[in-house]
Amino acid sequence: MNGRILITGGAGFIGSYLAEELAKKRFDVLVFDNFSNGSRENLSRAKNLVKIVEGDILDYALLQSVIQDVSTIYHLAALPEVRAGQENPGETWRVNVEGTKNLLDAMRSASKAYDLIFTSTSTVYGDSHILPTPEDYGPLRPISFYGASKLAAEAIISAYSFSCGFRSAAMRLANVVGARSGHGVIPDFVRKLRTNPNELEVLGDGKQRKSYIHVSDCVSALIEVANHLKSPFETYNVGSDDSIEVAEIARIVIEEMKLSSRIIFTGGVDDGRGWLGDVKFMQLSNQKLKSLGWSPKYGSEASIRLTVRELIQ
Repeated sequence: MNGRILITGGAGFIGSYLAEELAKKRFDVLVFDNFSNGSRENLSRAKNLVKIVEGDILDYALLQSVIQDVSTIYHLAALPEVRAGQENPGETWRVNVEGTKNLLDAMRSASKAYDLIFTSTSTVYGDSHILPTPEDYGPLRPISFYGASKLAAEAIISAYSFSCGFRSAAMRLANVVGARSGHGVIPDFVRKLRTNPNELEVLGDGKQRKSYIHVSDCVSALIEVANHLKSPFETYNVGSDDSIEVAEIARIVIEEMKLSSRIIFTGGVDDGRGWLGDVKFMQLSNQKLKSLGWSPKYGSEASIRLTVRELIQ
């Protein structure tokens, strides 16, 4: 990895940590964000080390201008929430799929051999029958609009990469947690307990079991893969080596906040899911990524405890 690096969605949760880490490593970093989900505050530690361009992933002319001087692109710009995507599938498709195609069209028009790292999601697998799930699992049957949008984006990236001479990788992320995340089970539980310390409502039956990875481990994986790009298109799972039930997460958050709250399970929908489109069981195989020399520092429980402490300090 050399030359200027562009991070679309670089002011968001994962993007801001990635920008920070790359800047620390003395890379020339350009952050592109419309600040609809991200914030300048997220970049406060890196603001003097990175260049920021405010713009939308759907602005083709601006993208054409921005990518002229870059060689590596991290594409993180997206509507990032599974549950919100169920409520607004049209906008999820527009940003996650059409936005990705827009970026690829701009790359194609530049006639350069770009390297592209795309943050995809474990939800492309849907309800996998194999746990831990390897990258070659199939058929892929996402059960949420968000998962479908990311899988469609993967397909478009693959086609453009083979057709235009790009090297690319889709990083299928487990549940990434950390202090700057504004959505997900941990910030949701913390917000609820701050409002009512006596009880915690948990969506579903509490038996949903998934893998959680700390954002620092996620960022190290994103950087590792960028240094090993060789093919037009590859997929990599990124997760911890274990999984944990939502009920246990609730107990951990209550314990870390030094409360004695009562836990109330809503029962959920469709056999205990938190909502329609929620994958109930997820754990990814990391073997392909480990073959590059990467491994996570934190397991699911340690990632969750660290995140809670970051949020409440």
